[in-house]
Amino acid sequence: MSLRSVPFLSVLCLFVLFLATACTNETAAPATTHAEAPAATASRPVAAEPAPAATPDVPTGPAPVAGIDYAEIPDGHRYGAADDRIEVVEVFSYTCPHCARFEPLLLEWRARQPADVQFVPVAGPFGANPEPFVRAFYAAESLGVRARTHESVFDALHVSGRLDPMRATPQTIAALYAQAGVDPAQFVVAMGSPATNDAIRHATDFIIRSGVDGTPAIVVDGKYRVTGKTMEDMLRIATHLVARERAARGG
Repeated sequence: MSLRSVPFLSVLCLFVLFLATACTNETAAPATTHAEAPAATASRPVAAEPAPAATPDVPTGPAPVAGIDYAEIPDGHRYGAADDRIEVVEVFSYTCPHCARFEPLLLEWRARQPADVQFVPVAGPFGANPEPFVRAFYAAESLGVRARTHESVFDALHVSGRLDPMRATPQTIAALYAQAGVDPAQFVVAMGSPATNDAIRHATDFIIRSGVDGTPAIVVDGKYRVTGKTMEDMLRIATHLVARERAARGG
């Protein structure tokens, strides 16, 4: 039976049990040259959506090896790219500290990608009390405010401490989005809407099908799940795999 036919709460419960090691992705947990997320209360600047680079990012280091640097996904499917751009998905959780540390590196990497690469963030049920923040992400997408609020949620959870993940409610989360001009009552409604439920089912299907068992995780074009040893290594491998897909398209 398709997961899409199962009620959302059942899917979420089954998925959380399936991913008992949530937010403990072994490819991201080892030490990295990037500094730990600061514990200071000062907010970091909210980054703008990176503009496409003019030329492709040049791969560096040795070519990645299947089974070591990445896993091939049997019968893999892209998350949802409607065109022929190379899709790069990041599966993340707002409450995952690894994802918070990964975000600045990821923004730098995205800024080096040309227009033939489509980056797609996908929120999954990982970390502490994840469901409200998964719902917040897809509600923000449905209201067209995700790009300008994404960094603010990381900041509120991991830098300023304005949100406690274990005590967050739809109302306290909506108050954060209200600072970006979103009507809080409308946001609470969007968090529980059928469109948000459908988006979460679609994300859950993709995460399970791709074999993602922790965050942050990168999936290239639905075919390759990156398994680098550090966060920097994950992006290096992703660059190689993007170049491979570009070459396969004749680019």
